[in-house]
Amino acid sequence: MGTPADEIAQAWRTNAAINLMILDAIPDEALGDTLSKRGGRGGAGEFAHLHNVRLMHLEKRARDLAEGLEKLQPKPHPSRKVLRGALVRSGDAVEAYLRDLADGKPKRRGFKRGLHTTLAYFIAHEAHHRGRVLLTLKVTGHTVDRTIAMSIWDWDRIE
Repeated sequence: MGTPADEIAQAWRTNAAINLMILDAIPDEALGDTLSKRGGRGGAGEFAHLHNVRLMHLEKRARDLAEGLEKLQPKPHPSRKVLRGALVRSGDAVEAYLRDLADGKPKRRGFKRGLHTTLAYFIAHEAHHRGRVLLTLKVTGHTVDRTIAMSIWDWDRIE
């Protein structure tokens, strides 16, 4: 345990680590899999979307933390290396933003209902898209290893 800011940051880091665990577990040939009949986002596109939404909120709420982060184009889908790098960088920036909010740093805007709602939004949004990725993999026959699928629920052990 630590300060409230430390606890908020740890919750965010756990969420971000789960994204990377899933990204790393997806077979290369499945990164573009989609269930859309109209060419919607595949797995790689979903992860690009996570990064892009983080970036959008940082640009509106903590512009300086968005500096150096670039929007990813979901098509053609970015490589695992590009996705991973972008998610790590934007994840670190969101963590800094959440810490700043918790510490009351000036020029940081959270959601109207406060810090915990801001954190809940980010985690809920990302969990929704992880679910889409995992469902797509299951339906297309590219499931992730069962150990990974179960370990995403063991938040006490995720670093």
